[in-house]
Amino acid sequence: MPPEALAGVVHPTLPANIIERYVGATAGVLGAALVVVEIGILGWGVFARYVLDNPATWTDEVATILFIWLSMIGAVIALQRGEHMRLTAAVDMLPQSWQPRFDAFAHVVSATFLAIVSWYAIQYTIAQADAITQALEIADSWRASALPVAFLAMLLIELGRLGRHRPTHLAGSAAIAAAILVLLFAFRGTWLAWGPMSLTVFFGPLVILFIFSGAPIAFCFASATIAYLYFGTGTPLTIVLIRMDVGMSNMLLLAVPMFIFLGLLIEVVGIAKTMVSFLVTLLGHVRGGLEYVLLGAMFLVSGISGSKVADMAAVAPVLLPEMKQLGNDPGRMVALLAASGVMAETIPPSLVLITVGAVAGVSIASLFAGGVLPAAVAALALVIFVSLQSRRSGAKSERASARDIWNAFLLAAPGLLLPLLIRFFVLEGITTATEVSTIGVFYSLVVGLCTWRKVAWRRLFPIMVETAALSGAVLLIIGAATAMAWALTQSGFSRGLVQVMSGTGSVVPFMALSILVFIVLGSVLEGLPVIVLFGPLVFPVARALQINDVHYAMVIILAMGLGVFAPPFGLAFYAACGIGRVDPSTVMKCIWPYLGVLLLALLVIATFPVITTALL
Repeated sequence: MPPEALAGVVHPTLPANIIERYVGATAGVLGAALVVVEIGILGWGVFARYVLDNPATWTDEVATILFIWLSMIGAVIALQRGEHMRLTAAVDMLPQSWQPRFDAFAHVVSATFLAIVSWYAIQYTIAQADAITQALEIADSWRASALPVAFLAMLLIELGRLGRHRPTHLAGSAAIAAAILVLLFAFRGTWLAWGPMSLTVFFGPLVILFIFSGAPIAFCFASATIAYLYFGTGTPLTIVLIRMDVGMSNMLLLAVPMFIFLGLLIEVVGIAKTMVSFLVTLLGHVRGGLEYVLLGAMFLVSGISGSKVADMAAVAPVLLPEMKQLGNDPGRMVALLAASGVMAETIPPSLVLITVGAVAGVSIASLFAGGVLPAAVAALALVIFVSLQSRRSGAKSERASARDIWNAFLLAAPGLLLPLLIRFFVLEGITTATEVSTIGVFYSLVVGLCTWRKVAWRRLFPIMVETAALSGAVLLIIGAATAMAWALTQSGFSRGLVQVMSGTGSVVPFMALSILVFIVLGSVLEGLPVIVLFGPLVFPVARALQINDVHYAMVIILAMGLGVFAPPFGLAFYAACGIGRVDPSTVMKCIWPYLGVLLLALLVIATFPVITTALL
């Protein structure tokens, strides 16, 4: 929630406004440049290996160095644009006069965290000067310096935003923050004596207070971790930076920005539009046909973009206006859009699949293979439900001629081929999940130039900046959740969780408990941080019960998807409402039947493991 949108927020002071714009513009240019360079380096690595038969060993190291810079610069852009993951539903339900006070507190929390973490990031960078990289033989501080640079830039933005609030709101927020610090200091001996039991304070009321105030979830996780380690254990706080660095530097996660860019690119070059248009010519004349088209389009586009928000943003502008014109209920349209987002969670190359592979040690190729049929089962459940609904009120358009269908197919054919190429290259082991995204980028550009002989080049820079921003928001929360997961593991929490979940005694109650837990966690925290926090903890339990890794991954991913799109807390639910431009209260009345159908599909998938293992 931007401060300017709240009643009671004073007009931004000129210096703060200028600083924020300058920092944001500089970060935008750097972020876009890093996206281009990363694509170029990864593309050259593939070309050198497969065409020149002379692998360029330096490319992985350069890509890793630039990746942490892209992640952190992207986090700066995301903060300046208000795109970090945060929970605003609780604040939005408060009286309007109270909202600026909570927003001020959220900025106080953010600024305090950034000030602390910047200091330790500088220390960490200095320490990394003694580490020398293998290929380039340069100090690792060149890579690690991305952390303090970005944190200090974000601190400048937050300090400027603090100046936009009324002094009374700031004074009240600062007083609450000071009271919390005094309380933590006063009882530091108690927290140390409690040992692991102090988790209930730092990762309970404290982190919940921060999250519900509307502060970015990444900041909330990292703040709670810093507080726990300092007051509850006495561990040096540089460990937080080390764990965040480790979490964000995993090369498997380089696929995240690459697929985000690919998802945005297919919309710019027109691939997404042609695929949707082809489906409209096939099914638009059927009663409720555009609803089937929506499901089919999400299924196809999800195989390219990897991001559920990018999926919805690619499909909705093409379909929803026409559906509305035919008389479809707006609330039901967006409810179906959100439900299709749940369905698409396991379609490769989903970012959640990549994250599971990275943090839980599961083969990404196997996850890509195992994710298709569960998504098909969920899609079939929605198709059946839509068909029952459309008998009463489904709208339809005019039947397309055979010539129109054929022409639409010819235009859509290159786009329809792209998901098949992506899956083929990864599943056959020809390229990694990261490398195949660069192939998809070059393929999309060639298709755009050869098919329509034009690409909207002026739109490339904005989507590069958007790629950096979304990547930064995703990867910073992964880094913060990695540090938090490490603290939970070191405290013994993981052993306790394993004992509780192992105590279920058999597969059925364990799976039932997992579904319930991940629906709840997904509704509160969003998918990626839940996976990073709890994936390393629950997968060993599933393996001990001889549950297939891929099967368990699909079950918890779909359960999380239900939570992420479930009101009133699901973040993606509000993203769907925003993309569809429909009031959330209208959609909330319509979405429950769709979520119920998906829950039934999830239970079927959990009961029959062959659905996820048939293609392995």
